[in-house]
Amino acid sequence: MKFGPVPVAEAEGAILAHSRRAGGRMLKKGHVLSKEDVAALAASGIAEVVAARLEPGDVGEDAAANRIAAAVTGEYATAQPAFTGRSNLFAAARGLMVVDRDRLDRLNAIDEGITVATLAPFEPVEPRRMIATVKIIPFAVPETNLARCLTLAGEAGPLIRVAPFRARSAGLVQTTLADTKPSVLDKTTAVTRQRLESLGSRLDGEVRCAHDEAEVAAAIRKLRAEGRNLVLVVGASAITDRRDVIPAGIVAAGGRIEHFGMPVDPGNLLLLGRFGDGDPVLGLPGCARSPKLNGVDWVLQRLAADLPLTARDIMAMGGGGLLVDTPARPLPRAEAGAPPAERIGDEPRVTAVVLAAGQSRRMGSANKLLLPVDGAPMVVRAVDAVLASRASALVVVLGHEAERVRAVLAGRQAMFVENPDYAEGLSTSLRRGLAAVPAEADAVLVCLGDMPRISAVQIDRLIAAFNPQEGRAICLPTHRGKRGNPVLWARRFLPEMMEVAGDVGARHLLGDYADHVCEVEMEESVLLDIDTPEALKEATA
Repeated sequence: MKFGPVPVAEAEGAILAHSRRAGGRMLKKGHVLSKEDVAALAASGIAEVVAARLEPGDVGEDAAANRIAAAVTGEYATAQPAFTGRSNLFAAARGLMVVDRDRLDRLNAIDEGITVATLAPFEPVEPRRMIATVKIIPFAVPETNLARCLTLAGEAGPLIRVAPFRARSAGLVQTTLADTKPSVLDKTTAVTRQRLESLGSRLDGEVRCAHDEAEVAAAIRKLRAEGRNLVLVVGASAITDRRDVIPAGIVAAGGRIEHFGMPVDPGNLLLLGRFGDGDPVLGLPGCARSPKLNGVDWVLQRLAADLPLTARDIMAMGGGGLLVDTPARPLPRAEAGAPPAERIGDEPRVTAVVLAAGQSRRMGSANKLLLPVDGAPMVVRAVDAVLASRASALVVVLGHEAERVRAVLAGRQAMFVENPDYAEGLSTSLRRGLAAVPAEADAVLVCLGDMPRISAVQIDRLIAAFNPQEGRAICLPTHRGKRGNPVLWARRFLPEMMEVAGDVGARHLLGDYADHVCEVEMEESVLLDIDTPEALKEATA
């Protein structure tokens, strides 16, 4: 790859290394300069830019990131299309983040420009949580090094995946001494139930008995006979040795002790046992009575995710195992509030608003949205593209011939909003649609119902580009320098968009917030909206 100063007159096709303003537009870093861009730079008095040019054997940043992301992504994980050399991976299920740390380190050592970063191994994740990011640091990397990364990623199963939590039916044994308070036992039951339910499992039975080997064994046998495939034992007195009451009771019930102790604090006195069928039994330390994060959580998470849990696995938990008074230690579950309004690190929750209320006057007597394009009504093609994308919700604004439009969209997962003022212009439909956007949405994708050639892939590329923290709060498609639709807006712009009046949308805000605009080069279809019989004939030829 060539990199350095380039005379503007020779810069067509080069990749801009630093953002420059030209002709009232902000040309962002990574933008491939077109003939029109070069003219705008020259007209602005800019004689030279710093740029990159790819050479034979180079693979562009987005192509390289997409190929690596596809190679490292395993079960219950998805990768977004790359933008500016970055492809983010997201969880597709509740579970534990699993990464082959050795192969990850080896991959990151191949080329300084190829990087893969992940969450910590075995971190609990929710759906849509970012779990990893592939970033190509320069604008291109050598094909030879990329090939080495792909080979390594495919060596032995997926490098990055999510192990989903699977339901277990658990039983709880609590032992008592003469001074054991019933309120303590009741609290332990409630905390245990909550801890299990947070992992998708259930507390289906409980036995309280004396702190005695024979009684512990009888309680365990009873719960297993009832079908419990996980047994938890909390003693009135802590386990201090493999031959103590609780481990002895486990052995008497037909189990075996696999490991006692763990390098996690709180949680040091945890005991792991199993029965002949492989079902686990845990002797729990006193910290299990607390809802705060402790070693019990780490062990239960592995079991709920059906991941191997051996003595060696437990002994390897020391790194990061000091959980006492750490700033990152979560609140007790009962005290945890709602998630923050702005979820950094999560996939953005995008609500699409499809405007399908217009009268289509230029089409004549026909409602253009109902006219067929490749065998389906025009509005159906636009809506189906949204539904096939990573947008999390859909609002369709109806107006002219609302019932007919609603009928062709029947059965689709969408919220329908009617605009009685549709004859007064586009802005009235925009306001109706924005008012229906759910409170949890991070962004709004404003789509036109008369753009049947828009694809889910194009919408996903806009969502992948969206990153307000990096200055990409408004994302729009372009084709050879011309701006098209749909446009993705961060939620912060909704109040100003709601003030738009007349037969116009919110595009005037693009000039007001030029520094927040991100242009994503796409196919010509982002410029195609069908308003006339001639345009329809050309689009369906």
